[in-house]
Amino acid sequence: MADPDLRDRFLNTLTGKAVDKVPALSVTQTGTVELMKESGAAWPEAHFDAEKMAALALSAHTFAGLEAVRYPFCLTVLSEAMGCRINQGRYDIQPSPGSHPFAKEPEKLELPSDFTERGRIPLIFDVTSILRKKVGEEVPLIAGMEGPASLASRLIGTYNFLTWTLKKPEILKECLEVTRAVCSIYTEMLYEAGVDAVCIVDGIAGPDTLDPRHMDALIKPEYERFCRSGKGIKLIHVCGNSTSILKTLSRCGFQGISIEEKVTDLRAAKKLVGGKTSLIGNLSSSGVMLNGTCEEIEEEARRCLEGGIDILAPGCGIAPKTPIKNIRALIEARNEYYR
Repeated sequence: MADPDLRDRFLNTLTGKAVDKVPALSVTQTGTVELMKESGAAWPEAHFDAEKMAALALSAHTFAGLEAVRYPFCLTVLSEAMGCRINQGRYDIQPSPGSHPFAKEPEKLELPSDFTERGRIPLIFDVTSILRKKVGEEVPLIAGMEGPASLASRLIGTYNFLTWTLKKPEILKECLEVTRAVCSIYTEMLYEAGVDAVCIVDGIAGPDTLDPRHMDALIKPEYERFCRSGKGIKLIHVCGNSTSILKTLSRCGFQGISIEEKVTDLRAAKKLVGGKTSLIGNLSSSGVMLNGTCEEIEEEARRCLEGGIDILAPGCGIAPKTPIKNIRALIEARNEYYR
């Protein structure tokens, strides 16, 4: 039986209210090969079929113990709806964009009038409805999506995105205005469908790829608009060592920031984001979560908790070949910490 406090604990954490213990979950992708076998729903079909997507997403809660249901499992839903051709991937590889439809004519990038009817947008709303009926009001639902920067880079191409920050910033700014609007409209509809939080994933905006100066000039204004638009909890995940932009992100209005293990000083990170923004993470998805022992996971989880992490989670999307026992070890480590 689900813990009736899971959803309240999650929402209270992100709105600055007291909780009995730190939530343990994932705000990034949760599909694994073992969970595909347990649920009977496997990639690539589970990316494109509502019932299978819901079954696989739910299995991370019912079989692995994560205290939220997070879906979908890729970052191509908005890209596809905006015109990208999508490579479907395979059972252990996520879908990926196979084209950049506005690389040569960025001036033609605009919000389609039929956006909500395109690609898998209706499917994700169906998945939300299915999951809300299955978990009731006790378990939080988290919907992931490409962030404005990542979506723009898919539509115009990564090379163009990065070079235009220097050579054509005004054109890139116009592209980001459109992609932010896409994210905002999609988010509003997701909340109406029943999600509790959305998490934008914007790896290309991180300092490992983009100069923080361009973050401030081009992307921060769109993040601020995104956070001001509509209602609900808005989270962000940025890959790499995001320490240098944590203060900037916290001032945009996100209730939570998901960080990778490359952010090594959690106490310093907490000071940077202040008391109004929750830090989420940051056990290595490709390291200890994938290949570590349960004892090593417990040690890393304790480090996170002692460092002041607000939501205990993998630092990035869970690797498809991660054992279920390692995901459970994350939950058990949190429970042991509070005994």
